[in-house]
Amino acid sequence: MRLAHLLTAAVLFAIPNWANAQTRSAAVSEYPARSVRIIVPIAPGGPADVAARLVAQKLSQSLGQQFYVENEPGGSGNTGIANAARAAADGYTMLLVGSNFIVNPSLFAKVPYDPLKDFAPVTLMALSPNILVVNPSMPAKNVKDLVELIKASPGKYNYASAGIGTTPHLSGEMFKLSQGLDLVHVPFKGSSPAVQSALAGHTPIAFAAMTPAVPFVKNGTLRALAVTTPQRSPALPDVPTLAEAGLTGQEADTTLSILVPAGTPRAIVDLLYREIKKAVVQPDVTENLVALGFDPVVDTPDEFAARLRVEIPKWAKVIHDANIAVE
Repeated sequence: MRLAHLLTAAVLFAIPNWANAQTRSAAVSEYPARSVRIIVPIAPGGPADVAARLVAQKLSQSLGQQFYVENEPGGSGNTGIANAARAAADGYTMLLVGSNFIVNPSLFAKVPYDPLKDFAPVTLMALSPNILVVNPSMPAKNVKDLVELIKASPGKYNYASAGIGTTPHLSGEMFKLSQGLDLVHVPFKGSSPAVQSALAGHTPIAFAAMTPAVPFVKNGTLRALAVTTPQRSPALPDVPTLAEAGLTGQEADTTLSILVPAGTPRAIVDLLYREIKKAVVQPDVTENLVALGFDPVVDTPDEFAARLRVEIPKWAKVIHDANIAVE
């Protein structure tokens, strides 16, 4: 009798679990059954916002439901990222972020999310190199010359960046740390004003995003010394990488990535990855991403997860060693 009771209890316990599994399976097979929001944690109009709308349009067309962008700016992106982390893990909330997703946990004393535990990576969608440029009045013709010039006059030179905690700023700090340089950082609100400052000679050195710098490099009003990616940029194929210039381990870029809340069924993650990959390689999307200064990448979910596990501690060390903080 005792065995019969135990068997009955086991069956009764299994029924709701089986029913829940069947329900989840049906929900996945029917996905998407309604509209899907893509949280972009910045104000409308920036590169991440434009990229999100490009992808949303393609996903709407291919999957037959509306994918729409919801801008949630605030807290240097932390507000929107946290809201995405708290959303249901059902595939109906996505997050498109820039490099702040990677650096904010180390840049701020506390952030309301864990980038590794609270999210399931879908794909690194695109990236853009940073570039090291100097005013042509600088005698440095290459990176080696620049390092020697700065070392010869500690504290004399300064460099511009897109702002505290941006990847151009962190590129500059990694450059300083690796070479033991006394080089003063001057933050601006974006790469465009940083480039303009270098152009005017106010800050004769700049680490910046590629897009605003390229026209001035091409017309000779700025001298490009290196790009910060592992390969040369198609936009400036004659400009060496930092590794080619003799500085290894200096890779840095500005990224656009897509994630979903942790616990989202892997079948949905894989579906989104496949559809985003199809969208990004379409000529019109690729052309628009390039115009924004980004090269399409489309890492698999596992490749993207591996990248996060490397990039987050890498930049945490730079932020710690350079004593960078944002209140």
